[in-house]
Amino acid sequence: MRNQRTIKSPVTFQGTGLHSGDDITVTLRPAEVDTGVVFIRTDLAGKPRIPLRREAVLQRDRQTAIGEGQAEVQTVEHLSASLLALGIDNVEVEVNGGEVPGMDGSGLPFVAKIREAGRTDQKAPRKRFALDKTMAIRRGDTSIVAYPAEDAGLRLSYTLHFPEANGFGSQCVTVDLTEERFVSEIAPARTFCLEAEAEALKQAGFGQGANTENTLVLGADGPVDNDFRFEDELARHKMLDLVGDLALLGCDLDAHIVANRTGHAANRELVQRLGERVVELENRGVIQPDTGLDVREILKIIPHRYPFLFVDRVIELVGYQKAVGVKNVSFNEPHFQGHWPGQPIMPGVLQVEALAQLSGVLLLRRLQSIGKVAVLLAIDRIKFRRAVVPGDQLRLECETLSLKKRSGKVYGKATVNDELTCEAVMKFMLMDA
Repeated sequence: MRNQRTIKSPVTFQGTGLHSGDDITVTLRPAEVDTGVVFIRTDLAGKPRIPLRREAVLQRDRQTAIGEGQAEVQTVEHLSASLLALGIDNVEVEVNGGEVPGMDGSGLPFVAKIREAGRTDQKAPRKRFALDKTMAIRRGDTSIVAYPAEDAGLRLSYTLHFPEANGFGSQCVTVDLTEERFVSEIAPARTFCLEAEAEALKQAGFGQGANTENTLVLGADGPVDNDFRFEDELARHKMLDLVGDLALLGCDLDAHIVANRTGHAANRELVQRLGERVVELENRGVIQPDTGLDVREILKIIPHRYPFLFVDRVIELVGYQKAVGVKNVSFNEPHFQGHWPGQPIMPGVLQVEALAQLSGVLLLRRLQSIGKVAVLLAIDRIKFRRAVVPGDQLRLECETLSLKKRSGKVYGKATVNDELTCEAVMKFMLMDA
């Protein structure tokens, strides 16, 4: 695993939308841990925010578009591919139109701007998913298959069969996705179309801003007014699109993906399947190894702060199913000054609050819960067994009973020296922060 990253400083680029033909300005700005990649439509009232996630994908032809409510941003794939390959996890993308500009039709201008901005590591781990079983999608003569990786990392293989492009329409390329290989072997590959279909595409509303400076227009003998950057540039550009669509998963991926004659629709379908598998494994608690968190890492997950933070350390995390934490009870805590000062006892409601906070850590670590808070809705089967006094160390244990997209139920118990002090079943609503 690696730490999350953002850019060091804002950077701006300008260009023409390939499909809209609009002049567009985009500014990338640094973002906090767990923000993700978020597009902001600065030209719309309220500046709506659109996360780069599979749940936000819109069904659009010949591109990848995302939307939230009435706001959308089209043709995000070349920028998202560059962010993924360069390891930029948290960034705000301000755009003053409905499309990311096409630049020269490749990912290379985006790479240059991101490197110009610089990168900085952040103090939180990046989510990572090692694919555990084969997934296949087949539609007619197209297919895309994801295999578990033999080694850590992402390997991509793409086969293009484009008989309409005489003499250069059958290509196959395999690349192990590293930053260096992305920059040198994938990012420079440009978008393309047949000269014979260009006018029909424009009449259908596509390619209003396309020209031979930002698109490989393929004539009978090769590119019109241009040269190939690679002999197999068409397949490499399809691989660029695939990387951009994989960015919708929201985590690093260990897998070998083999694609044959696929486009954005099949890519997105695979991402949906991969995302569903991530959620399934998270619910079973088998994605991440057992680990612990100190108070600084706890503060990154839940919003509570002194004097209302009642978890000092998480000593064990079993996936997303179980958490064990500790609370060191000190006489110096504010509540002891007014709660039975002559015979200080930790209020039972605060013991439950400590369990609720540990439950929040457990629930909010999941990939799909980034940017949310766990709000306590109900408490059931609550019992208090023993008084907790200054000098005690309260051991907190929470176990997930059920978990849905917007709610969760957790059983929690607290002990001191192996003696039960309280237990309860708590229900939470996961709300946007």
